[in-house]
Amino acid sequence: MTQHPTAAAFARIDGQLAVGGVPVGRLAERVGSTPFFAYDRGLLTGRVGLLRATLPADVQLSYAIKANPMPAVVQHLSGLVDAFDVASALEMRTALDSTMPATRVSFAGPGKTDAELRQAVAAGVTIELESENEARRIGLAGAALGIRPRVAVRVNPDFAVKGSGMRMGGGPQQFGVDAERVPALLKDLAGTDLEVLGFHVFAGSQNLRADIICEAQQRTVELLLRLAGDAPEPVRYLNLGGGFGIPYTDRDVPLDLAMIGDNLTTLMRDEVRPRLPEARVVVELGRYLVGECGVYVTRVVDRKESRGKTYLVVDGGMHHQLAASGNFGQVIRRNYPIAVANRIAEEPAEQVSVVGSLCTPLDLLGDNVTLPEAGVGDLVVLYQAGAYGLTASPTAFLSHPAPAEVLL
Repeated sequence: MTQHPTAAAFARIDGQLAVGGVPVGRLAERVGSTPFFAYDRGLLTGRVGLLRATLPADVQLSYAIKANPMPAVVQHLSGLVDAFDVASALEMRTALDSTMPATRVSFAGPGKTDAELRQAVAAGVTIELESENEARRIGLAGAALGIRPRVAVRVNPDFAVKGSGMRMGGGPQQFGVDAERVPALLKDLAGTDLEVLGFHVFAGSQNLRADIICEAQQRTVELLLRLAGDAPEPVRYLNLGGGFGIPYTDRDVPLDLAMIGDNLTTLMRDEVRPRLPEARVVVELGRYLVGECGVYVTRVVDRKESRGKTYLVVDGGMHHQLAASGNFGQVIRRNYPIAVANRIAEEPAEQVSVVGSLCTPLDLLGDNVTLPEAGVGDLVVLYQAGAYGLTASPTAFLSHPAPAEVLL
């Protein structure tokens, strides 16, 4: 039976999928209810190890907590990665509750409130400023607290990255300062009491084309080296962004990480280190670190036939896994990898559609998928559920209970 590459990463015990060495049936009893998310700490550790072995040693790894802010996941990664990136005050608190030093936490995102800026200045994290007005407000917060704020300029590049799931750079953007405006901003910052550490560029997400990512990294380095000449202080921080994608559907080809590693090695050796020897260079990853390390487990509560079509109705749905339903950025809906977790060794026997418990036809988790024959009580698992699952879904929709999350 052909299986998705991510499915092969999870162990099988007694004919069942296992997460962290625990068969899914026993895990469901341990959790106490379905549906739930389960994350495998061994796979998390292995993914960081793969990146360490492939990327140059002097490129650091930052985890974008928005991908999966579960505190236990953040705590585990705090001992494995070099930095955290947060996008809210609550994410910042989660990061600061871990072993990660505040100086290795960056705070990005448009629309930071004055209260959030004060918290960030007080904590000593690096604020990646998104506008000239935000720079002014950071200065006011620092003056009020008697603390010199640490900042990096988030740059909206003068190029766009093709092939990204979400484009976050190039053209007009709510993210960052337009590249052509940065020199003037840096001149203004030189007259303030802000500690300007360097720059941040994040041009796009969920890209499976290594050649495009390599080109974007090349252009990002060229842009930041050019802007570094206007910096009021020696550049000590360069966040090159991330955008590394993972394969969600059978048509997706996994990212060629080795090509990216070779490209970054050349960029560091030939361009960055000769020009900016003091800079801490960071690649910021979220989905690529955690996405393939988690599953969503939901139980079949009904099996029904409707005019020749078979439906498995489960107790979960799009209110927990919006992306898998096709309603989180997909133009053409495609199935995420799906399996019957307690029948993982059985051959596919029928074509069914797996639907959730919500009163909407949008609540579709698997459309005409071929699975082993399953019925009430069986456990269906969706892979690629480690990133942008629970916290990226409309959990309050129709007021169903929230699912549990476990790290094993």
